[in-house]
Amino acid sequence: MEYLQVQEGQVRIKIPQFEKVTAKAPVFFNPVMELNRDLSVTALTTYRKQKEEDITICDAFGGSGIRGIRYAKEIEGVSLAVVNDLNPLAVELANENIKNNGLNNVKACREDANLILRKCKGRFDVVDIDPFGTPAPYVESAAASIRADGMICITATDTSALCGTYRKPCIRKYGAKPLRNEYCHETGLRILAGFLSRTFSKYKKYLEFQFSHSTEHYMRLYALVGKGAKNTDESLENLGHIAYCPKCLNRQVFKGISPRISLNCPDCGEVWNVAGPLWCGEIQNSDFLSRMLDMVPDMEINRKNEVTKLLEKCLAESGAPPTFYDVHAICRKLKISAPSMEGVMNLIKEEGYMVTRTHFNPNGLKTNAPLSIIENAINNLNNRINNLNNQ
Repeated sequence: MEYLQVQEGQVRIKIPQFEKVTAKAPVFFNPVMELNRDLSVTALTTYRKQKEEDITICDAFGGSGIRGIRYAKEIEGVSLAVVNDLNPLAVELANENIKNNGLNNVKACREDANLILRKCKGRFDVVDIDPFGTPAPYVESAAASIRADGMICITATDTSALCGTYRKPCIRKYGAKPLRNEYCHETGLRILAGFLSRTFSKYKKYLEFQFSHSTEHYMRLYALVGKGAKNTDESLENLGHIAYCPKCLNRQVFKGISPRISLNCPDCGEVWNVAGPLWCGEIQNSDFLSRMLDMVPDMEINRKNEVTKLLEKCLAESGAPPTFYDVHAICRKLKISAPSMEGVMNLIKEEGYMVTRTHFNPNGLKTNAPLSIIENAINNLNNRINNLNNQ
């Protein structure tokens, strides 16, 4: 077997050479997930500083070991990072990579992800679940084992289910109905967050989401874990459903696990499409994201710019209501050309509403303005442009 040497962050690792990233690779390593790992190092550095004491980390799907090795090498105050994988070749390679990076605070082990979490109940401050596909089969064990005041980090790459391309697998795995529309990635992320919250609530634990993003082929969530029946009950009040009108693009959030939802859109009378149950509360914490921006590690300038740009967009989204409006989708409905995004935003702000761009979609706007205000802004801007062109 031929091997490659890969430099990422402050570590250098050895991986088997392969043509395509699949679950059948001798040892799993995805170079596309470098941004994911950069953000993870930044988030866990922020968490460690916030906690003000050494932390222990479990990377439940370690593969080559690069994520856990980067945690141990690049985050000050990691007393132990466990790199786990069921593949014996992965464990062998991870041990070699640990040794080559001169680390004594990393341990590689071969175990089923659910079993290691159950066996090490209460041992880890951070549990990182980054599997190939859905994380759903491992969330129960994470919820049972992670310490209160810990952090759960979850990746889902089964976006076709969460985004509604395949509805039945989403219902089967996450117990929620997805939506296939212009903001399906945010809906999918909120379905994942709702699934996590419901699972953790069985153990009288609740989640405070700090940072969430949907990038390329995956979704990623970071949440602090709290404990107590009363706080958990209050947290579950953030569960609800999103109703969407495919005709006029109206949408409405209905809080509650089983709310009373009208059958038809009140604006045009079309039958609603409804997604849920899902998380309707905050998925971005402005304080945590601000601290993350201060913690972005030194790296190659293009990589640093990519990390910073995403964090700044997520920070701008914090406090905004669920879902966003795709300006191009609205313009297709109105049968007009799309005007400048900044121009539309300025007109919405002039009406007294908040509005910001979103990382989910370059044509998306998050705002508390009703659809009618957005449509008026688009129409007014187009009329101004047409009048100027006709002069």
